[in-house]
Amino acid sequence: MNASFMIAAPSSGSGKTTIARGLMALFREKGYTVQPFKCGPDYIDTKFHTTVCGRPSVNLDTFMATPEHVRELFDRYGRDANICIVEGMMGLFDGYDRDRGSSAEIARVLGIPIVLVVDAKSAAYSTAALLSGFLHFRSDVRIAGVIYNKVGSPRHEQMLRQVCDDLQTPCLGCIPKSQELEQGSRYLGLDFSKTSDISVLSEMLGKHVEISALSKLGVSSGESPTLLRGKSDFAPGKVRALVARSQEAFSFIYQETIDNFGQIGFFDPETQVPDLNGIDLLYLPGGYPEKHLEALAQNEACRQAIHDYAGRGGRIIAECGGMMYLCRSIVTDAGEYPMCGVLPYSITARKADRHLSLGYRRFTLDGREYRGHEFHYTQFLGQSPESITQVYNAKGEPVATPVFRYKSVLASYTHLYQI
Repeated sequence: MNASFMIAAPSSGSGKTTIARGLMALFREKGYTVQPFKCGPDYIDTKFHTTVCGRPSVNLDTFMATPEHVRELFDRYGRDANICIVEGMMGLFDGYDRDRGSSAEIARVLGIPIVLVVDAKSAAYSTAALLSGFLHFRSDVRIAGVIYNKVGSPRHEQMLRQVCDDLQTPCLGCIPKSQELEQGSRYLGLDFSKTSDISVLSEMLGKHVEISALSKLGVSSGESPTLLRGKSDFAPGKVRALVARSQEAFSFIYQETIDNFGQIGFFDPETQVPDLNGIDLLYLPGGYPEKHLEALAQNEACRQAIHDYAGRGGRIIAECGGMMYLCRSIVTDAGEYPMCGVLPYSITARKADRHLSLGYRRFTLDGREYRGHEFHYTQFLGQSPESITQVYNAKGEPVATPVFRYKSVLASYTHLYQI
């Protein structure tokens, strides 16, 4: 591993994902093998990373995994890369409990430097006070430099560079305002159903960012990662799993969960009928099935195959969108669509029923603690299932999210990290 750094920001909306993607593309164009990572539980930004880098983007999260495991992931996935680029989440010090679980904590765990992206569209020398606070707030966090985003003019750039000179911190780039860099959004994340010309972004960053300086950043600690894999119901490498995967409907998948399986196959419930013979587990991850209901409903053979597999005791783990797919139906403003009918519930995705449920989740089941993340607007139509265990948020407060079983099906709105 030759170089590594984190792209972080004082707050959300500063342009972290756009700049991280652009840098990944630019370094790859220059012949680097780029390994992408994402801080926190996000399963949307990782899709952009994977598309750009041609390698799976890996979540680094100190709530869902131990610091030792996070270091092991960083070493394992990054050891054959020329450069590792980690995209932070929210503001640099924003965590689930003060700065616990924050991008800053992950940077400390990994010993990597931080490149701070600052939205400069409405300020000039006032950014000195902001940057001074971030530079001196924690002595165990190393900010290696600043990239200013949305710079209005050459004069504006000159003023911003004076800030870095006065604070004796490197200015690693000043990116001008550009409509071409604006990205559409869906719910809380960028819209990965649409693609943009990444070359426009990488070309702009190539002109306005100090790529040579970034390529020299690296881990400051000589400490070697401690090997510690997460627990699994099966020994790693032994599970014969079949995983539902499509562009949007079933796409919220943590790479480490996939890598814990042994033999693995994929199928698209919109267009394919799975062969469910000889597998240990059918994994139905989350996504946006409510955006593809006509295709899911029309593939009746797939729905029937899954219904029959569950009926004869086949093991299924269904998370959020996968759980919705197992239900009797999904109701939208356009009508009601039949799903697999394994679970005797209906889900509403009607606009009037939308309600955001968001946050870390943990629960204990059969002597094992599970951790994950919940993010959805859909709700159960009518009475919710009775939970077989109490679910808690990151602060240990009880939440109403149900975890329930049908035969060998385990279902919940929680996206689990390592099954």
